[in-house]
Amino acid sequence: MTIRILLGAATSLALSLPAFAQDDNLLVFDYSGFEDPSFHQPYVDQHGESPSFVFFGDEDEAFQRLVSGFQSDVTHICAGSVPRWQASGIIEPWDTSRIAAFDTLNADLVGEDVLGGSEEMYFLPTDYGSTAVTYNTDEVTVDQVASLDVFTNPEFAGRLSIPDNVDDAYALAYLATGVENWSNVTEAQFEAATDWLRSIHENLRTYWVDPGELGQLMGSGEVLVAWAWNEVPVALADEGFPVGYARNTSEGTSVWLCGYVNMVEAPGEEDRAYDYVNALLDPASAQPLIEGGFGSANSAALTALGAETLEANGLGEVTVPVLAQLPISNEQRQRQAEAFERIKAGF
Repeated sequence: MTIRILLGAATSLALSLPAFAQDDNLLVFDYSGFEDPSFHQPYVDQHGESPSFVFFGDEDEAFQRLVSGFQSDVTHICAGSVPRWQASGIIEPWDTSRIAAFDTLNADLVGEDVLGGSEEMYFLPTDYGSTAVTYNTDEVTVDQVASLDVFTNPEFAGRLSIPDNVDDAYALAYLATGVENWSNVTEAQFEAATDWLRSIHENLRTYWVDPGELGQLMGSGEVLVAWAWNEVPVALADEGFPVGYARNTSEGTSVWLCGYVNMVEAPGEEDRAYDYVNALLDPASAQPLIEGGFGSANSAALTALGAETLEANGLGEVTVPVLAQLPISNEQRQRQAEAFERIKAGF
């Protein structure tokens, strides 16, 4: 899954060089935006500065650079990438005894799939969010978004949008066709989800690429209903836009999950790698993260923010099934990616 941190596109220079010269003992490979010191303030307090950061555009690019010889100490990826990275041999397990918040990590985000099918943790979840139906409340009623069938409603043809992201697209399609857990879908379930995505293609105004783009599309009225990340309705509401976020659609809703992997033969100090991820999971980081659109994977820290804050940021309690975008096999993800590209091309 492409990570949900499109807070600003990295320039070609930023893709090649550290954002700024900081702690030479720890290099974080990340998307632009996560270098915000408030996200890891306990690390700054401990070491007097932030780590050094190098940015990538997407996880495929990051993977190719790393297997080609680029070295980082920790890298920020999402759950869907874990099987590929683990199989490549470029990451090593975290020592969970050194993760201060390990016992309070959200149990829904730390299952067998995340642990790679073993007791070893190759992927440490740190941040997550939701994907659900965002809509213009002046033009669309609550009843019209009570079901994911809204994407098949001809009344909204040409004014709908879903992400240009295979994981989010298939999470939507599986939910719409009755699948709540995508870890072991059957051939029939995969085909049904693919057919559903194909059926809504002509209804879509566009496949949105980043939250800013979608915000403009909804703000202009070009798009009335979208499958969107929780940061989008929050940003629109802050601008005074009439927006709703329907997470309790009858078929269910979805959550995505990102975190950090520990690189093999990393050039920096291992102790600082743990200091960094512990800082991200520290209660002090939960408020800045949620203000950026991300929930902390430390459930104790997140819960302490209060139910009202979570609801206002699209991370409140839901009463419907939740499809968690946990790792799936490389083969299944590749099949979905290939089918999604054909659908977008009109086939």
